[in-house]
Amino acid sequence: MPTRRQCANAIRVLAIDAIEKAKSGHPGAPLGMADMAEALWRRHFKHNPANPSWPDRDRFVLSNGHASMLHYALLHLTGYDLSIAEIENFRQWQSKTPGHPETGITPGVDMTTGPLGQGIASAVGMALAERMLAARFNTAEHSIVDHYTWVFCGDGCLMEGVSHEACSLAGVWKLGKLIVLYDANGISIDGRIDAWYSEDVRARFTAYGWQVIGPVDGHDAAALDAAIDGAKGETARPSLIICRTHIGFGSPKADSEKCHGSPLGEGAARAARRTLDWHEPPFVIPDDIYRAWDARRTGMAAEERWRTAFAAYRQACPDLADEFGRRMAGDLPADWPAPAQGVLREARTRAEDAATRAASKAVLECLVPRLPELVGGSADLSGSVGTCTTASRHFEPVSGLGNYISYGVREFGMGAIMNGLALHGGFIPYAGTFMAFSDQAKNAVRLAALMGLRLVWVFTHDSIGVGEDGPTHQPVEQLASLRATPGLLLWRPCDITETAVAWQCALESRHMPTCLSLSRQSLPFHTRDDAQVALIARGGYVLRDCEGAPEIILIATGSEVALAEATAERLNTLGHRARLVSMPCTELFDAQDAAYKERVLPNACRARLAVEAAAPDFWRKYAGLDGAVCGMSTFGASAPAASLWGHFGFSVEHLLDMALELLKNRA
Repeated sequence: MPTRRQCANAIRVLAIDAIEKAKSGHPGAPLGMADMAEALWRRHFKHNPANPSWPDRDRFVLSNGHASMLHYALLHLTGYDLSIAEIENFRQWQSKTPGHPETGITPGVDMTTGPLGQGIASAVGMALAERMLAARFNTAEHSIVDHYTWVFCGDGCLMEGVSHEACSLAGVWKLGKLIVLYDANGISIDGRIDAWYSEDVRARFTAYGWQVIGPVDGHDAAALDAAIDGAKGETARPSLIICRTHIGFGSPKADSEKCHGSPLGEGAARAARRTLDWHEPPFVIPDDIYRAWDARRTGMAAEERWRTAFAAYRQACPDLADEFGRRMAGDLPADWPAPAQGVLREARTRAEDAATRAASKAVLECLVPRLPELVGGSADLSGSVGTCTTASRHFEPVSGLGNYISYGVREFGMGAIMNGLALHGGFIPYAGTFMAFSDQAKNAVRLAALMGLRLVWVFTHDSIGVGEDGPTHQPVEQLASLRATPGLLLWRPCDITETAVAWQCALESRHMPTCLSLSRQSLPFHTRDDAQVALIARGGYVLRDCEGAPEIILIATGSEVALAEATAERLNTLGHRARLVSMPCTELFDAQDAAYKERVLPNACRARLAVEAAAPDFWRKYAGLDGAVCGMSTFGASAPAASLWGHFGFSVEHLLDMALELLKNRA
């Protein structure tokens, strides 16, 4: 029977071999954290390698994702569908072992990590999901939701501000099943961290309301076992275990930044193998070590016990069991088309002028009671962004009940926690802040798009229409930045009808996050026939047309649609054939077939004027070389909104002049 150190060394040599073969990677952290990983994964971690999506498995997040070979070695050794050939193919094209862990690529990876701090922050969302689902579905006789969220993180993760935002909330929420093992090796890329990271981590996390254990020797298996047992014994507080380790353990480059982000090199790799008393060829693991690591039998037994318990639960609570299954599968209710159409009908029946932030709240008033998986929130702006409804109930840490979260002024932490809620399953998170502050959450939004998560951002106050609050609160470049993000839907609706369709599409987009760009100011309601309403979901459509083929096409979104409509009416009065296209979601419009796009924007009509109070360059692909864009090439200013619209050229008179100039040039 191999020793625990020999089992840990199997992780180390796989990391060394894969990184040396790839000539790329980060060996220091896998070598340093291998004993931590052995203690957790062989003694405490509940999982089934044959079913990485088992609902009641423990979650594991490698927050310092550059240590990816640690994770891949664990998955391979414990029996996941990750062959030794994939380990040898580390960091290569189309391998299952990319440079940083990616969910959906590698079986058993619960979260895409790499941007430091986001892993530990999203793990807070996973632990919150476990707490909320347990409160909703467990009964006095049956416990079907009962698992831990485990995190490995390093010094860099705790330096990042997002870790402060999320870990503070974890303490407030009393997430006792969140356990973080902190690899405190004192080294980052620039060297020893003393000169730039000298805070008292124990005091910091104690102040958050966490249990803090250690420092313990991160290479002492017995000490690690005792620390993990102590963490599991605390149910009212999350736990941080401070593990003192040596980066690059066993190598000649140990305790040095030289092993952080580069292969050890052939000579140092050979020396490490000698120090670790490892004599097998590269990528060869002895059978007895494979047997010691193999978690397939125990994992299947653990899941089978849960399935037996769930069968009894289903017999006692069939409705709850069905609801749990539906939510964990990510399915909308079976009758979803009916409530979705009901919301749309109600929106059209209202036929009222309203700010689209108010329109969004009206839609949510209909949706939240019908969709228990919706969990809302805001960054201290609930009243302004309209995310809290009459059916919203604030999360209560002791009971675990509620469907609404006050995140405080923590946009980045809010986004990362939303990602964790979505990753865990059972929830569709949504939350709001001002569009100008989307910058503070952008990295979490980007990661949500990369992972293909279903969640909704409610970004309000989306233009110079904010008025007196001035340029700090008036977004200009944010729309273009979000639209440039692959795998993301951005909707900028012009009224309550488009807002209702945007929400419907967002909830039906199972593998894509959605951002709603909503106005502070009231916007007019636009009448449409049924055929036009059906076309909104295609992202762009003809809202007002002319007799015959158009001579000029005006394209607009959001608050500028009404302005473009008034301009089109003036053009038609002057005898010009003007068409108005509303394009609330360019990503969906771009995904349409060529025939549909030609019907909306015929190539024969080269005179096109795009109108949006934001950075203009994005719209040139629709306006074309012969067209024009009315946008914002500068920041805004502090003044009443009416003054700003005119000053920056968003008036019928200015748009009419631009349109007539286009027609003149065309002639």
